[in-house]
Formats: sequence, structure tokens, C-alpha cells
Amino acid sequence: MANNEKGYLALVLHAHLPFIRHPEYEDFLEEDWFFEAMCETYLPLLDIYERLTRENVDFRITMSLTPPLCNMMSDPLLSGRFQRYYNQRLELSEKEVARTRNTQFYDVARMYERKFKRIRELYEDYYHRNILEGFKKFQDMGKLEIITCGATHGFLPLEIRKEAVYAQVKIAADDYRRHFGRGPKGIWLAECAYNPGDDVYLKANGIRFFFLETHGIIYGSPRPRYGVYAPVYCPSGVAAFGRDMESAQQVWSAETGYPGDQRYREFYRDLGYDLEYEYIKPYLHSDGVRRNMGMKYHRITGRVPLNAKAPYNPQEASEVAASHAGNFMFNRERQIEHLNSFLGRKPIVVSMYDAELYGHWWYEGTDFIEYLLKKVHYDQQTIKLVTPSEYLGIHPDNQMVQPSMSTWGDKGYNEVWLNGTNDWVYRHLHKAVERMVEMANRFPSADGMLKRALNQYAREVALGMSSDWAFLMSVGTAKTYSTKRFVEHTHRCIALYEQIMGNRIDEGYLKNIEWRDNIFPEVDYRVFSTAAAEKAAKS
Repeated sequence: MANNEKGYLALVLHAHLPFIRHPEYEDFLEEDWFFEAMCETYLPLLDIYERLTRENVDFRITMSLTPPLCNMMSDPLLSGRFQRYYNQRLELSEKEVARTRNTQFYDVARMYERKFKRIRELYEDYYHRNILEGFKKFQDMGKLEIITCGATHGFLPLEIRKEAVYAQVKIAADDYRRHFGRGPKGIWLAECAYNPGDDVYLKANGIRFFFLETHGIIYGSPRPRYGVYAPVYCPSGVAAFGRDMESAQQVWSAETGYPGDQRYREFYRDLGYDLEYEYIKPYLHSDGVRRNMGMKYHRITGRVPLNAKAPYNPQEASEVAASHAGNFMFNRERQIEHLNSFLGRKPIVVSMYDAELYGHWWYEGTDFIEYLLKKVHYDQQTIKLVTPSEYLGIHPDNQMVQPSMSTWGDKGYNEVWLNGTNDWVYRHLHKAVERMVEMANRFPSADGMLKRALNQYAREVALGMSSDWAFLMSVGTAKTYSTKRFVEHTHRCIALYEQIMGNRIDEGYLKNIEWRDNIFPEVDYRVFSTAAAEKAAKS
């Protein structure tokens, strides 16, 4: 296509899960979150990229792969457990094909059998049991831009110590380099939570851009000339891209968004609860409690009870996804033409979503993305898909604006992560961070056992900083687990601090928590030193 496009579309998918790995148990419920996302979102997306590349369909997409996710994706223990997970699902789907023969569910059963066979083929034959190989392949081809996130998805505006903000960014940038062989150009600030001035720590780590919720840009100072339809430069020179609410609403809205179409698959009715207990039992965890199998035979149907849901028709749902993709593209074309007519420059529409919406929550969401990328390639001349790095290469001149404090959480600020359900965590977290900074300053060059203990403290305090715990407490899902995790990391910080400062490190204890919390194998505790943060702020 010649350069006659009227504007740009940047599709941004934020892929993240908290670091959940429990080697001390044979199987663990919350690890299934990761396995489900692998089967329903991450591998299906790679499958799309494989197909499009094979068919010579040019595409661009931006994805954050957060450090906790990268560490889980490359972990041998979780890899083995994931193989067990999809092999069990494949075995069940094969039994289901036989059981449902001559019933209205036969096509759906066959769909799952094909799906799990393809998951196995991709994971084992294509990516050699490390899915990051796949993502790296498409990044190196220039189709995919992978961005990072804070080390553990830490919520930066509520960090009192700037050393902790710097450490979240520095650990993430170093970890990205370990996985992808280059530094990250962009970052997804956890929860799109921006605190004015924190961008200096991005710049110090070679990061050129990040993303903001709409009002973070709109309420900037001075007012942005192009609204969210062009990035702005912070005073540090780092670019901020603002979220387009029009395209967000079409997908996210519970009332009018595409995923609510009654022909799509019903998320909440699952074979794990529908089938006879003895039949399903071999596929449950060792506790024998019923749980989702990720195999669902019904469609949304409308506002009816779960037991009244109609059978799912995969062919029909796929056709609906194609028509929704066409509608989305049509709306972006009209939007871009309209903006182009008065802005005085080609607009960029930044469409940002949680990656797990596609394929996991909205089963046909991955079909939607594939259809959309194909339609943009074949059926129009108005839109050019770009990554943020490409856009900044084309349009290096942008307005300087100080964006305002903002998040993409409910009401747009900090309330989701600081309210009556979770405010108690911060006194403990701030104390743990303060002690980390104290020790990083006190021991500028530790070695041996002391160095190991300090590095493990850095891992524990970083895991405690994860915004996921406060979020899960706030929304009330997995509240017990998130509370337990935060308390465990806090207790480990207290024990390590007392052992380090008392010069009586217990190697058995240290070894045990190194084995459990093995995130960031190359972490250096000195990233929490005051000197490191001050140097970064001045750079």
C-alpha cells in the first residue's frame, strides 16, 4: 500500500498474570490461571501470527509480556505442569468426541480436540516448550513489538520511595534483555498508573514510550493540541500514547460491546460442572473438587439461567466474529477520516486491551483479531497498522506536555488499589521497601551468602509490590489467596532482614525460599540503592 493512508491504528494487548508457582504442591488451583491463558490466549495469538505470516498478510501488533509472565513462560517446572494440563484436556476432548457422536454437541467436541492437538503441536514442535521463542520470532520479523512492564506489575504512584520506582523499571528492563536479547523500547505502566516525574526512570533505562488512559493526556499541561490522537513528549523526552475510548467501548462495554453477543460462547457454563462426577474426576486436581475444564458447550443465549443456555455453534460464532471485525474496521476508517479532516496531521488511534480478554473471557476474540488484521490488509486503504516505535520513527516531532496523574482503574485514579479492603497492606509494604533501601545502601558490595540473602530479599519485596494483590482484595475474587501471598512475602522480608542485620543467615531457610520464589534469577539487590535512583533521575 502506498503512503496514502489517512491515519494509523495501534493495537495494544497487555498480557499479564501475577507470578504464581508452587513447587511445594503437586498441583495448585491458581496455577491454572496461567495454563488457561496459555491455551486460550497466548498460544492462539501465536497461531494467528503463524498463519498470517504463512499467508503473506502483513500486520503490526504491540504486546506487553510482563516480567512475571516471561518468568513463568520460561520456567521448567511450570512447563512440565502445563504439558500435563493440555494432555489431560486433549484426552478428555477425545473421549468427548466419542461420547457426543450423534448429538448437537459433536461439532463443539471436535473443535476442542483440534484445538488441544494444535496447542501441543505449537508448544512442543514449534517453540520447544518455551513460548517466548515464538514471541521473539515475530518481534525479530518486525510484525510484533513486545514491551515490558514494571518488574512485578508494581503500582508506582503509591510507592513512597523513588528507589522502589526505579527498581521496578530497572529489574524489568534487565529481565527483558535476558529473554529477548535487546532492551525494551516501550513499557506498560501497571494499571496505566502514571505519576508525574516517574518517566525519568523510564528514560534512564532506554525506554522511549508508554501508554496512558485518556484523561492522563487530556488533563495534561499544557492541553494537548491533538488530544489522544498523537503522542506527547513528557519533559524527560519519553513519549506517552493515550487510549482511544471510542474503540475501547466497542469491545469492553458490558452493554454494547461485541463479546456480549448472544451467539458467542458462554464463559460461565463449563464441562467441569456439567459432566458426571466419576467421568470428570480423573481430570480434576488431587483435591477432587470440581473446576473449569476450559471446555464449554453453550452460547450466551441471552438473560437466561445457566441451565437454559442454548447449544454453541462454532461456525455461527466465527461468522459473527468476522462481521464484528468488519464493523470495527469500518468504524475506525470513519473515525480516522473524520479526525484527518481537521487535525492537520494523520491521527493515531491507540486501541488498548487486556490480552486475556481475547480467547479467554471472549472465546472468539482471537478469531476477531485474525479477521481484523486480514481485513485491514486486504479490504481498505485508509488505515495503516503501526507499532509505537514505527510511529515515532515516522513522526518524531510531537508536543511537549506534562501528563496528569491517572490510571485506567475504576474512576480513573488510585481508588481500586487503595481503599478499605486493602489499605492495610501499605504500611507493611513501605516498611519492607524502606528496609531494602537501607540494606542496599549499607552493603554496596556483598558477596557469598550475604549477597544471596540480599538478592532474595529484593525478589520478595518486589513480589510484595505486585498490584495484583491489592486489586484482587478490592474486587473480592481470590481474596484469600491474594492476602495469603502478600502476607507470605512480607513475612519472608521480615525474616531475611532480621537474619541479615543480625549476621545469622539460615542457609536452609534461604534455600527454601530461593526454590519457591525463583523469579529474576539475575536480580541485583543494589538496584534499590539511593545512589542508583538518584543517578537515574539526573541522567
